[in-house]
Amino acid sequence: MANPTVVKDIQSLKPLVGTRLGSSDWVTITQEQIQAFADATGDHQWIHCDVERARRESPFKGTIAHGYLTLSLAPALMPQVVRVEGVRMGVNYGAEKLRLPAPVPAGSRLRMSADLKDVRDLPGGGARATYGLAFEVEGQTKPVCVVDVIFVYYP
Repeated sequence: MANPTVVKDIQSLKPLVGTRLGSSDWVTITQEQIQAFADATGDHQWIHCDVERARRESPFKGTIAHGYLTLSLAPALMPQVVRVEGVRMGVNYGAEKLRLPAPVPAGSRLRMSADLKDVRDLPGGGARATYGLAFEVEGQTKPVCVVDVIFVYYP
């Protein structure tokens, strides 16, 4: 079980800028999950959904998860890495610098780590925090997704 970094309030984020906050638990990316994502987004490209064709024709020798499926795991995995207390509300503000340098094969195990890159004060005591996320697949040396995500916290 992941042991999240617990931050007692918004102001306690600032001293953590530049530090690795931790990693999530490993999660398995199933073909069923990939298919459900394809159904939700309408992206049924064969490299994701056609298991037999992907085995025959794909350079990956099997189906792979959508890049945006990998990114979409951030809200579920983030609480395993960091929890900011003393906030009324946290809002996803966006993402920057998204890169998908390696595939996520169906059946692989993935985890996410986070570094706190920046914290900016907002009027009324809130803050805008930028986290550098890196997703890795077990046994691969290259990350499968790197992205900066921005959260706004309101006291």
